[in-house]
Amino acid sequence: MSELKGVAYLERKLNAKRSRVKLRYNYYEQKAIASDLGISTPKGLEWLNTINGWCTKAVDSLADRLQFDKFDNDYFDFETMFNQNNPDIFFDDSILSALISSCCFVLITKGELNDLGQRIRFQVIDGGNATGIIDDFTKLLSEGYAVLNRDDNGNVKRYAYCTAGKTEIYEDGKLIAVETFKSKYCALVPIIYKPDSKREFGHSRISRACMDYARQAMRTVKRMEISAEFYSFPQKYITGLAQDAEDLDKWKSAMSAMLAFTKDDEGDSPTVGQFQTGSMAPHVEQIKSIASMFAGETGLTLDDLGFVTSNPSSAEAIKAGHESLRLIATKAQRCFGVGFKNVGYIGACIRDNYAYLREEVFNTKVIWKPTFEPDAQMLSAIGDGVLKLNQAMENGGSFIDGEKMRRLTGIE
Repeated sequence: MSELKGVAYLERKLNAKRSRVKLRYNYYEQKAIASDLGISTPKGLEWLNTINGWCTKAVDSLADRLQFDKFDNDYFDFETMFNQNNPDIFFDDSILSALISSCCFVLITKGELNDLGQRIRFQVIDGGNATGIIDDFTKLLSEGYAVLNRDDNGNVKRYAYCTAGKTEIYEDGKLIAVETFKSKYCALVPIIYKPDSKREFGHSRISRACMDYARQAMRTVKRMEISAEFYSFPQKYITGLAQDAEDLDKWKSAMSAMLAFTKDDEGDSPTVGQFQTGSMAPHVEQIKSIASMFAGETGLTLDDLGFVTSNPSSAEAIKAGHESLRLIATKAQRCFGVGFKNVGYIGACIRDNYAYLREEVFNTKVIWKPTFEPDAQMLSAIGDGVLKLNQAMENGGSFIDGEKMRRLTGIE
């Protein structure tokens, strides 16, 4: 086994990436503010800021379609461990955190010992508070560091340092607890979204392009807001007033239903006019163009971003419009499936205090619910196809059984 890097090294590694994770959480939580170019904003309106929720929509639209179903060939009883850790929250929490920060981590510790055996606890930690040394083959960590608690100033108060077969908990720099178990990997398991050979901890769903398009949209909406003020109250002018004419109350003049101007001694009268107002159409077209680029980047449609273009009449039509999103979701299922299987594997090692080989769980599969729920029309088409496939089987065999139908339709 390679030499351990130590806590100090892992702290530096985490701090180098923490600011980028916080930035993406700011965009997801709609706290990011676009910088003003200082051209179109009048003096006195510099405080005006706008908010954009497209990055939130990009993450949620994918996370909401990734629904864990069960483990298939679950010889090590992974499902019992997950069911004891609030699975309705655990899977959604893990997926959402990984999509935002490119990866999240699950710290696995021992719970209470009861008549059913050793209970295992799973704790989800976002990518801005944990890191480690990853194995390129199994995507497990040989060494890990996870911040469990910070003070009001963001300083680390409690953290876990994980090595193969041992987890140490520190508080205020002092060792307060140690857990040991049998395994060649540590109890901190990464769940990664879209890893590759260059970025071993994956890519965030909120890409640089998404953040740039969101900033452009915020600036455009701000210009629309300012233009709307001038559009609502266009500037007016009066020419030909005598130099000794009484000054007008500007607000009263703008809101008055009737104004009267008398002729001067020479019989001349003033001329009242109005400056041409700017059109709102260029701003609307610009933000729609930005929305199109954002939709292309994330696999969404303009309808998802609030620009109604058509009304699909069936689930099949909606699915066709989201083909890119379906492919992205399928890829995400493969990535997250490996992570959840690794969580179950380390949990089994800790539960049984036995160093199982990672190769022993290769037959276990993660089953997901359908990305798009079928409607009545789609169910009818699936039924016709299944009937024809089963009739084509020799000797009255069944090509698609009840379990495969459940995976196709999501119906028990």
